[in-house]
Amino acid sequence: MKDKNLPNYYNSMTLEELTKEANRMIEDLEKQKDLENSLKNYQDLLNLNSIIEKKFKKNNKEVSEKTKEKILKIVTESNEKKIK
Repeated sequence: MKDKNLPNYYNSMTLEELTKEANRMIEDLEKQKDLENSLKNYQDLLNLNSIIEKKFKKNNKEVSEKTKEKILKIVTESNEKKIK
């Protein structure tokens, strides 16, 4: 897998899948003896962590917006019932 393909590959994964991938990468890093290879893998892990953070923030924002919409709908319906 080429480095330039990593973001597209990771962006198509769910948060759960990304977390599993990060855990796998951590386990691999803990087993490695070759420092040169470890540095590259560590960089990949940092990039993956950044993608996980962005995806989490995006999901959090979407949940927040949906919650606000539902609250507004409930309040609006409640106000309409009071007027009648």
